[in-house]
Amino acid sequence: MDQTVPSVVTFFMFSGQAEEAMRFYTSLFEGSSIGQVHYQENGQVLHAVFTVKGQTFNCIDNSTTAEHAFTPAMSLFVTCSSSEEIEHAYEELSRDGQVLMPLGALPPFSEKFGCVQDRFGVSWQLSLPKSG
Repeated sequence: MDQTVPSVVTFFMFSGQAEEAMRFYTSLFEGSSIGQVHYQENGQVLHAVFTVKGQTFNCIDNSTTAEHAFTPAMSLFVTCSSSEEIEHAYEELSRDGQVLMPLGALPPFSEKFGCVQDRFGVSWQLSLPKSG
């Protein structure tokens, strides 16, 4: 088995918004990029690979009419590097989304912590660890 390919990767299925979501997520965090993208004939994403802060994700656009919603029971936990990064990510992810927990201190673990569900329905936990 190739050790450079993770054996477990989070896989998102969007309803026609996969490319928009990838571009949005990779714009928020350092160490993020879009890798391979394969398209269907109709222009929707057949399969794509992207990274956020070095973590690999896969995504597709749902090719059926069945709706599959994301839920806050599963979320992405991101450890932010600075106050500026967490505040920017929190603001952008909550825009047209939903605040699940306001950004604030979470003693004794985080200097700043907040939870949001973004406009695509994906839930995020953002943490700025306490220093020292």
